[in-house]
Amino acid sequence: MESENITVVTEFIFVGLTQSRNIQLLVFVLVFIFYLIILPGNFLIILTIRSDPGLTAPLYFFLGNLAFLDASYSFIVAPRMLVDFLSEKKVISYRGCITQLFFLHFLGSGEMFLLVVMAFDCYIAICRPLHYSTVMNPRACYALSLAQWLGGFVHSIIQVALILHLPFCGPNRLDNFFCDVPQVIKLACTDTFVVEFLMVSNSGLLTLLCFQGLLASCTVILCHVKEHSSEGKNKALSTCTTHIIIVFLMFGPAIFIYTCPFRASPADKIISLFHTVIPPLMNPVIYTLCNQEVKASMRRLLSLHTVCWMQ
Repeated sequence: MESENITVVTEFIFVGLTQSRNIQLLVFVLVFIFYLIILPGNFLIILTIRSDPGLTAPLYFFLGNLAFLDASYSFIVAPRMLVDFLSEKKVISYRGCITQLFFLHFLGSGEMFLLVVMAFDCYIAICRPLHYSTVMNPRACYALSLAQWLGGFVHSIIQVALILHLPFCGPNRLDNFFCDVPQVIKLACTDTFVVEFLMVSNSGLLTLLCFQGLLASCTVILCHVKEHSSEGKNKALSTCTTHIIIVFLMFGPAIFIYTCPFRASPADKIISLFHTVIPPLMNPVIYTLCNQEVKASMRRLLSLHTVCWMQ
């Protein structure tokens, strides 16, 4: 009889980023403007790399992948958040929530793995230049790219599996503006200690290991070039500075969210907003601004299309 009285949750209601209408409108305008400026930049990077035969080095192959990943990742949370800002009732179906959660972790962890691959590429280029063409040959680049996508898929499947076996029979209000494991687990009507532990072991440990690996690679590169020419030092310093900026943009919020995911904090939603909206659009732009070849190729491409349009 008890099992017959259980109500199975078929949808979740987002509490949202804030209840203040003025703040909602402000965030809506800022995020929308940010999209209009930065999102086309990601596609411009992809077009530039694909159309310029001079940008065939592994670095540009991975940079194109990063721009594609970030452009895709930016469509998971932000568009729906913008729509919800204008809606009175913010509802997502159970299946829609699981789908959003899957792609959030699939693309997010895939990007983490890609940043590790890019750091490895940078290490080989600076510390083992004589072996670079052998180690980072096209076949190896495709294999690393495939491994990055497979790693993201496996990680995401684990996250979804943690959720699917949980019963949801009562509360359905998610204290956030999107679906993620920490918030969804809190609504399960069962003891979730083991699931929480597995989630922290998976997402939290993965994030910390990637973060430490990227910082270690920058340290090794800087130590390797400290006795080289000033030009070599400047190039290595520029590369490492770029990596460090990306690392803190991407991994700082992720570490906060997934290593201590079940302790409520007033800053949770702000950090989640930063993590899901800002880095996915800024990462390729930061890499591009620090790369003279891509900037020069982009200017040539824009000039060519401008001349063609004027004619």
